[in-house]
Amino acid sequence: MPFIKSIAALVLTLTLLSLGAARASAATGCDKSCLENIADRYRAAYLKHDPKLAPIASNVRFTENNVEMQFPDASWDTVTEQVVPALTISDPQTGNVGFYTAIMQRDTPGYLAVRLKVVAGQIIEIEHMLSTKRNLSSPPTPFGDVHEFQHDPDLERTVAPAERVSRERLIERANGYFSTLQHNTGQIYTRFSPDATRRENGLKFTDLEHAFKLGRYAFNERVRDRDFFLVDEERGIVMSRGFIDHKGVMDEYTLTDGTKTRSVFREPQTWAFLEMFKVKNDMITGVEATFIAAPYYMRSPWTAKPEPR
Repeated sequence: MPFIKSIAALVLTLTLLSLGAARASAATGCDKSCLENIADRYRAAYLKHDPKLAPIASNVRFTENNVEMQFPDASWDTVTEQVVPALTISDPQTGNVGFYTAIMQRDTPGYLAVRLKVVAGQIIEIEHMLSTKRNLSSPPTPFGDVHEFQHDPDLERTVAPAERVSRERLIERANGYFSTLQHNTGQIYTRFSPDATRRENGLKFTDLEHAFKLGRYAFNERVRDRDFFLVDEERGIVMSRGFIDHKGVMDEYTLTDGTKTRSVFREPQTWAFLEMFKVKNDMITGVEATFIAAPYYMRSPWTAKPEPR
């Protein structure tokens, strides 16, 4: 009897998930397959510098690195190669589809994160975050070799129903990561799996929780304008936008293990990012982020509810 009840519960869970996906697709006019096909067509159009190859609305809004401009422009004119396969995630409930990849602009390597908003089969919003070494001139964030970069293969896998959490919980875990990062004191406001990894502009980091428990990032004044605009429930992934501000006033500080250290931020500075989090069994298992340096306290034209100044 317990086994039969477990099977029945699993069937009910899968049915509810299917119904939810169907309702979401009906609301946006595009299911996961539709959204991810549009993302593929967008990448093909981008690489060929030909907007006609993708269903892009005539009045599309376009930004690259938080600057709004007429479409097409910026790296649409300069991209020459996609170096690695794209990691694509999608959210039929909001009509957002995103992808992470590495590109070349002739001899200039870069990491590219993109969000597309789709309505009635048309792309109405395009958001690029493109990190190159030119965009990392302040205290440098890591930047890996694009020709050696590989996504964590687990990111694109579907999460088993028994290991999934609710849409709201996915966002809560991602937001807890940022709360841990802001004024990092050693207190953890999210959950990590022991083998969680993070890829930032192509470089891989392990043992994520350890650095947070040390309070290594105490120099982060704010992790602000956090916006969780895409939730891929099947893959257990949240894609988010935000900014990390450093006031530049902290000099020497002490880690929780008593080690003295010094902040690398000697003046007001901001990082802008598009970052994704994979959650299984209510724990963060993987993170991938594209970061750029931005003018201090920059805002994004896409942020739904920017924090008061």
